[in-house]
Amino acid sequence: MRIACPFCGDRDAREFTYRGDASPQRPEGGEGMYDYVYVRDNPAGPIRELWYHTQGCRQWLEVTRDTRNHAIESVELADGDKA
Repeated sequence: MRIACPFCGDRDAREFTYRGDASPQRPEGGEGMYDYVYVRDNPAGPIRELWYHTQGCRQWLEVTRDTRNHAIESVELADGDKA
């Protein structure tokens, strides 16, 4: 799989570290923390994920990837609150 880093260009996915789904929001006050940490959906189709460019620019990226065929739809710099 290849990821088009906005800073470094097209790179092999082995240069990146996968963090996971970008959509969960940390609950305030600890209520619902179990679900936040352990319960995840496994959808078939597009999903927003966080990837860290470990062997490149060292930036967090938000990648929209289709889980059925690994086709990457978009790559953008991640919001600092998510990474």
